[in-house]
Amino acid sequence: MELFMYIFAGLFSVINPLGTVPVFVGLTKDDSKKERDRISLWTAFNTLIILLIAFFAGKYVLNFFGITIHSLRIAGGLIIVTSGFALLTGSFTKHKGMQKPRVQEDVLKRSDISLTPLAIPMLAGPGSISLLITYNQEYNESLEIILAISAIICVCLTAFLILKSSHYIVKLLGASGINSISRIIGFIVIAIGIEYVSSSVLELLKTT
Repeated sequence: MELFMYIFAGLFSVINPLGTVPVFVGLTKDDSKKERDRISLWTAFNTLIILLIAFFAGKYVLNFFGITIHSLRIAGGLIIVTSGFALLTGSFTKHKGMQKPRVQEDVLKRSDISLTPLAIPMLAGPGSISLLITYNQEYNESLEIILAISAIICVCLTAFLILKSSHYIVKLLGASGINSISRIIGFIVIAIGIEYVSSSVLELLKTT
C-alpha cells in the first residue's frame, strides 16, 4: 500500500488535473453536460493508454538510445521541476503551450479535444511520461507492477471525476481557489523533481 500511495501521489502531483480544469471549462463552455461527460471520459481513457504505454515501453526506449536510468532521472527531474515552477507561478497553461495563437486556433477547429490538447500535453506530458519510465526501471517485481498499474488507473479515474465536475469546481472554488491549490501542488512537484535530480547525482558520484 505504501508503494501504491507513493506512485499515486507522485503521478497525481505531476499530472495535476486541477490545473487542467480552467482549460477544460473554457473549451467546453458551449457543450451540453452529456457532451462534457463524454469528453471527460475519453480524456481520462486516452491519458491512461498513454501512461501505460510510457510505463511498459519506457525501458525499450532507454535501451534503444543507450540512456542510463540516472540520466533519465536527472532529465525527468528537471522537466518535473520546470512544471512545478509553472504551477507555482501560475503559468501552467503557458508552460503547456496553450497560449500560443496557432495552438488556440487549432484547438477551436477540433471536433474532439479529448486527445489533444487535454490528454496530450495537459495531462500526459513529458514530466509524467519520464516519471513512469523511471518507475518502470525501479519497480519490476510482479506485485510492484500490479500496484503501479493500479495507481495509474486510480490517477486517471480521479482525473476523470475532476474533469467531469470541473464546472462545479470552478463555481465552488473560483479561479483564485484553483490557482491557490495549483501553487501548493507546484511546490510539491518541485520537491519531487529536485529529489530525483539530487538522488541520481549522488548515485553517479558514487560510481565514479
